Amino acid sequence: MKNPKRNIAVNLRHLRMRCHLTQEAVAEKIGVTRQAVAKWENGDSLPDILNCKALADLFEVSLNDLVCYDP
Repeated sequence: MKNPKRNIAVNLRHLRMRCHLTQEAVAEKIGVTRQAVAKWENGDSLPDILNCKALADLFEVSLNDLVCYDP
């Protein structure tokens, strides 16, 4: 895993698309703005641990897979 920030961004986008959700839908489900989700997916910022947990629960993956999975 060379760039963990990039890993999270790629994983979030992949998981969101796999679940056929928009950024807005993800934001609504976990209680953040669409802009926050967009920044996470672009690698401009990282979700905090509570949002990581909410995202992992939403996508039904482990925190480890959300953060560390490297295809």
